[in-house]
Amino acid sequence: MARYTEAVCRQCRREGQKLFLKGARCYSAKCAISKRPTPPGMHGQARARKMSEYGMQLREKQKVRRTYGVLETQFRRTFDKAARVKGVTGDNLLALLERRLDNVVYRLGLASSRAQARQFVRHSHITVNGKKVNIPSYDVETGDVIGVREKSRDMEHFKALREGTTHVVPKWLTFEAEQLQGTVNALPQREDVDMAFEEHLIVELYSK
Repeated sequence: MARYTEAVCRQCRREGQKLFLKGARCYSAKCAISKRPTPPGMHGQARARKMSEYGMQLREKQKVRRTYGVLETQFRRTFDKAARVKGVTGDNLLALLERRLDNVVYRLGLASSRAQARQFVRHSHITVNGKKVNIPSYDVETGDVIGVREKSRDMEHFKALREGTTHVVPKWLTFEAEQLQGTVNALPQREDVDMAFEEHLIVELYSK
């Protein structure tokens, strides 16, 4: 399976904002964008030029894609699916990305980053309604219960979570720390996305 293997902090620097790709490190003084806010590469500190309309649309698409850790082909498939659903395409796109199992694991606080959540899912540590699911792009539904596999509960990471966590869970989810499981109370809406995305630019990009 194809995946991004380079330094993820370069992605934040390229987009000019924190995408929270490395968990706790993003909140510390070690955050790369806090130390070096310029784009990566030898020309990163050059005087910024005015970005074209296409450039702004492309950067917004890359920002969303990198935040959720989705490669181009899968992102385009998600967009096409969003376009077929009734409603605003941009809102539908973000809602579909929020419903990904790896994102839900991250939102519940079972992982410190989406990358770690994706690894937990791929390594079969996560269950949905009591059944093992190892597909990060799996779409959760209302009423689904996401938990940690019984054999994985003795991992140090999950032991620490049972002792308490300060992670803030979005209103469309609930999390029970002692049981290491969360419930999908409702499908996510646009207002549940806490990142400053301009999704209409992505719709404009793909509509050309």
